[in-house]
Amino acid sequence: MLGSIDYFCECKTQFLKSKKVVITGGPSTGKTVIIKELETIGYNCFHEIIRDMTLEAKKNGNPGSLVSNPLAFVPDPFAFNKKILSERMAQYNKSVNIKEPIIFFDRGIPDVLAYMDYFNQSYDQEFEAVCEDNRYDKVIILPPWKEIYVSDNERLESFEEAIEIFDHLKQTYERYNYDPILVPNGTVAERISIILNAVNE
Repeated sequence: MLGSIDYFCECKTQFLKSKKVVITGGPSTGKTVIIKELETIGYNCFHEIIRDMTLEAKKNGNPGSLVSNPLAFVPDPFAFNKKILSERMAQYNKSVNIKEPIIFFDRGIPDVLAYMDYFNQSYDQEFEAVCEDNRYDKVIILPPWKEIYVSDNERLESFEEAIEIFDHLKQTYERYNYDPILVPNGTVAERISIILNAVNE
């Protein structure tokens, strides 16, 4: 009888554990629109933090220096990246207490390292350990989409750079033993259908 109770408790625990799903990709992939639509239809979503941080960095730095690396606006790029890492960790830790079947993240912790690699910035074992110790259940990656590419005040990369960033993102998640699921370009409804099917497998 005790064995049956233990089995029931184990199943209940597994049911209550939320699936943590990252949606990532380079600039201008339709990622934000997908996250907003997922939220609209009832899913719990954590939003990207870097755009607000880039705006703040530009305001306090040198707004005339419009280059692809937002870290050009900050006096200490390492500290800036560490802050992004901390904010993503805060999102992850907050998600642990949310009792929902699926939780979506607009970018995950390894994104920080992917961008640092792209910009040839060094990082220490602390960055590595955070990625190793805080795991997601699924990683969805969106490819660059030239037709919808827009460069604005917070999105500073060219489309060619966006392709390179996509490659770094894919390689970084693979380095941490994820198998990113590529979602092709299409309507928001089509892409969400693919995402939900992949998450529920």
